[in-house]
Amino acid sequence: MELLPEELRNRLPPLLSQEAANEPIVYARYLLPGTRRNWYVIEGEPEDGDFLFFGFVTGIADEFGYFRLSELLSITGPSGQQVEPDPNFKEGKLTDVVPAPDL
Repeated sequence: MELLPEELRNRLPPLLSQEAANEPIVYARYLLPGTRRNWYVIEGEPEDGDFLFFGFVTGIADEFGYFRLSELLSITGPSGQQVEPDPNFKEGKLTDVVPAPDL
């Protein structure tokens, strides 16, 4: 399954465009099956022959950060699984689509 279809590429706002938003919109979720690793995509744009995303990443440390399409394509899980898009993800406000951390 393609990680960055043309439709998503065209809809993503450019980097830093939601920087001042209290409730940024999340447009996609990538996951690594069998793990807690998730990438929630907020913005993105082409950069140096790759695609640079900004979003919220969970699984190792829960934090905002930048990640590249090439990085997502190179990650494999403990059983050889690869990062894939969540086909059931519905875009929405960050606090509506990212689960609250376990306390």
